[in-house]
Amino acid sequence: MAFAPFTVAYWCILAAALLPIACAGLAKFGNLGTSSRKGGYDNNNPRAWLARQTDWRARANAAQANTFEALPFFFAAVIVAHQLQANQTRLDILALLFVVLRIAYVMMYVSNLATARSIIWALALLINIGILFSGFH
Repeated sequence: MAFAPFTVAYWCILAAALLPIACAGLAKFGNLGTSSRKGGYDNNNPRAWLARQTDWRARANAAQANTFEALPFFFAAVIVAHQLQANQTRLDILALLFVVLRIAYVMMYVSNLATARSIIWALALLINIGILFSGFH
């Protein structure tokens, strides 16, 4: 039985899939050991707890939601590019760039740098479109 190689682009799918979990962890950071009665993270009602957060915690939670929203297009673009036999090096570089941009996006979101965040979001979208069309010859 022959196995297809797990490309860098496929590893980037895993990295992108883990990014929302990292955002959630960031939103909860520092409050996991504090009692929910004292304002700490409430694992019995996590969505309500996150909804009450402000400042960087609220922005980390918003980044989590946006990161989830970006996943389907990225996943589909990488899979389509593979199916169309895109140049693997180009595809790997674009997928890696997408993940790096999405990490930068989260950093700008949490840091409350809205203009930089929007620019990075647009760049990541353009890269994703490039991934989708990278297989067309």
